[in-house]
Amino acid sequence: MRPPRLGVVLVAHGSRDPRAAQATEALARAVGAAHPAWDVRASYLDHSVPRPRQVLATLDTQGHHRAIMVPLLLTAAYHGRVDVPAEITAARADGVHLDVTLTDVLGPVDGVVPPLLIEGLLTRLGPFDGDALVLAAAGTRDAGARGTVEQTAAALSARLGLPCRVSYASAAPPLSGDAVDDLRAAGHDRVGLLSYFLAPGLLWDATLASARTAGIHAAGEPLTDTPEVVALIAERVLTAASRRVPLYAA
Repeated sequence: MRPPRLGVVLVAHGSRDPRAAQATEALARAVGAAHPAWDVRASYLDHSVPRPRQVLATLDTQGHHRAIMVPLLLTAAYHGRVDVPAEITAARADGVHLDVTLTDVLGPVDGVVPPLLIEGLLTRLGPFDGDALVLAAAGTRDAGARGTVEQTAAALSARLGLPCRVSYASAAPPLSGDAVDDLRAAGHDRVGLLSYFLAPGLLWDATLASARTAGIHAAGEPLTDTPEVVALIAERVLTAASRRVPLYAA
């Protein structure tokens, strides 16, 4: 009998907007198609099912010995630091025995901005003839997490040789429209909006509307299942799988 495939559990935040779950499922299918030796499952912290603990229980029941959990998050804020590990703890309390290794988030870690993340953002923007950029994120009250968004903006600025400002849809200023206004006031007439979102939803809709009201020149869509994101997830999985001792062994 062949050993079970490596379980890979993608953990999204979840949203009331059905487009978010559709994007997450599409991403899971794309990762699975690129790596058929993996058993890739989507899960959600809120609003949608299954929860990560439920997926871990299913993998355990099906005979898997190890799972890699990948937070579909671009910052290591509260959800990444608390909610995702709590799902593993809950699975243990429910009697799940397989070994679980948790990867880093998909955004910058220890000051390193993944090149694949930059390329994915630019892929979503497409050909761009503008003179400035706004990197629009969902938002967080965590100053350290916001710092990693700034790091990504700085990497984009260096990559394109253009100014790149950060905006947030919630929890922190500025809104995308305000960031666009500031750049236009500084003499930048063709401002592009980059979506620092993995999936569409109500916050993204509000961000896009705010930027369009301010006169955005071009806008990139959320990252969803771009090849660069698929490759970045694979990098995180392979790095975690190479660890000798899982972080959450039974």
